[in-house]
Amino acid sequence: MAKIVTLGEIMLRLSPEGSDRFIQTDHFRIIPGGGEANVAVSVANYGHETYFVSKLPSHEIGQIAVNALRRYGVDTRFIARGGDRVGLYYAETGASMRPSKVIYDRAHSAIAEADASDFDFDAIMDGAQWFHWSGITPAVSDKAAELTRLACEAAKRHGVTVSVDLNFRKKLWTSEKAISVMRPLMKYVDVCIGNEEDAQLCLGFKPDADVEGGKTDASGYYNIFKGMMKEFGFKYVVSTLRESFSATHNGWKALIYNGKDFYESKRYDIDPIIDRVGGGDSFSGGLIHGLLTKSTQGEALEFAVAASALKHTIPGDFNLVSEAEVESLAGGNANGRVQR
Repeated sequence: MAKIVTLGEIMLRLSPEGSDRFIQTDHFRIIPGGGEANVAVSVANYGHETYFVSKLPSHEIGQIAVNALRRYGVDTRFIARGGDRVGLYYAETGASMRPSKVIYDRAHSAIAEADASDFDFDAIMDGAQWFHWSGITPAVSDKAAELTRLACEAAKRHGVTVSVDLNFRKKLWTSEKAISVMRPLMKYVDVCIGNEEDAQLCLGFKPDADVEGGKTDASGYYNIFKGMMKEFGFKYVVSTLRESFSATHNGWKALIYNGKDFYESKRYDIDPIIDRVGGGDSFSGGLIHGLLTKSTQGEALEFAVAASALKHTIPGDFNLVSEAEVESLAGGNANGRVQR
């Protein structure tokens, strides 16, 4: 299996039990998670040698996050220790027509204030086959954006495949700031992952698709994929296509383009959704594994979509499924019968 590196922020998610609202709960569950950390757990579960790069305080609250990663086989040796705080976010799980809500409390977290001197990116990338980051990391702070650039440069020096999940977060930055930071970073990227909103708000591309109206015909994405491929020279452009009928009922499929052929995955009807947080990250993790191990882009995409469909049934940020479980669903076994 491959050596895979991810860079980003792992936070502590504070959530009421079940579908309770913030204002009615008297206690919160602590759930570690964050974009690139979620991807690291996924690919570790598929058997890869996985490293998560970040910075966390040296106190016990920081150790909660470190221990969560170690529990699932992620190597944490490249996590710098220091800084004052772990980023937090509060997540209220929606139901039916009531949407989920997220409130961030992550300003001045350790990774947001980390310096280049905290990391030896050449040592980190040595021997790696894949490096993954998301648009959340450069959005956290200007310092984190600089770390992302330095990591990408090191990855290219070592011949490492680089993937990005564009992951626009309007509570972290504006579209104008995102475009100014993200577009220059695209020259390092081989595999670009993102939905229709991400492509527009991070890179300035808009597909011809009425997603809010539930119209996710893949043909609406063809021209935007071709445009992104032509401008940035990606090896693959990939998008998830989510139909949101309610907070607990979604349609889910994806599309991939390699510069020559488009492939559209099968569609999953996910109802009820248990927890959609980390759904996109589980897709990225599945895609990385698929592109590293499958013989065609279609097989890789089917693995990724099946993996992320399963994540929607699991509480928490991490996708706690095995390769065999994903292969079973991708192969058509979706009856949910008890395994004895």
